[in-house]
Amino acid sequence: MNHEITAQLIMDLRRRTGVGMTKCKEALTEAKGDIEKAIHILRKKGVASAVKKESRETKEGVIGVGENESVVTLIEVNAETDSVIQNERFKEFLSNLCEEALSHRKNSVEDLLACKYTKQPLLSIDEYRAEIVHSLGENIQVKRILNVEKIKGQSIGVYSHMQGKIVAVVILSGAENEKALAREVAMHVAAEAPEFLNMAQVPEEVKKKEEEIARSQIQKNKPEAIIQKILKGKLNAFYEQSCLESQKFIKEPSLTIKEFIGQKGKDSAKKIEIVRFIRWQMGA
Repeated sequence: MNHEITAQLIMDLRRRTGVGMTKCKEALTEAKGDIEKAIHILRKKGVASAVKKESRETKEGVIGVGENESVVTLIEVNAETDSVIQNERFKEFLSNLCEEALSHRKNSVEDLLACKYTKQPLLSIDEYRAEIVHSLGENIQVKRILNVEKIKGQSIGVYSHMQGKIVAVVILSGAENEKALAREVAMHVAAEAPEFLNMAQVPEEVKKKEEEIARSQIQKNKPEAIIQKILKGKLNAFYEQSCLESQKFIKEPSLTIKEFIGQKGKDSAKKIEIVRFIRWQMGA
């Protein structure tokens, strides 16, 4: 009987055990494709402690940031307790992981973990992670990764808040030397948590839902003209709260973010605009 060891089967075993891809493939081959037998084999070979740790919940974590001349990379890594997050070995692992992400430029956690670990080429990055699990005695998982490409004519600002619990990235068009300005807006994004860039980006279903909520709060006996005026006011309040460009700038509340950016562009004789923002919060 042919027992095909597929990439999906290897990935399923890795998810269940946290053991490296190579060892998972070896165990599945020995078990003739039976995943339960493969788990038993891995336990017998001395990785039982890691298997047990991998099933434990990871509620703490930190978002690491890597950057070079061509890309900014965000990586969220989770652990069980905050004390491990503060451990120097964990911090070293996160730093090394960011370096590897910049080097390999993979867009998924699975693809990154399958790469060879540059500092120890006999290990995959996932096997390096498993070593850290053994060393620190806690489940450690790489949750997500994002690469933000640097484009000519744009500036990228990054702000890390609460020791990496929240990280915001803002991309500006119209200038390549406005990193400090982009970081100022990223600081605002970290604090105010906008959902959309501007009103145009709010999906129609969201607008309809907000209008429905607003209508339910208005007395039914009012004239339609008054109702429409109240609706407009309530929707504008929603946009001011949820759209970055409409929010009041936390460092200068007399200006919206759009006005603040416009003023800065006018001062430097450039047409600066926000292209995109990203806000990651640990566990979100």
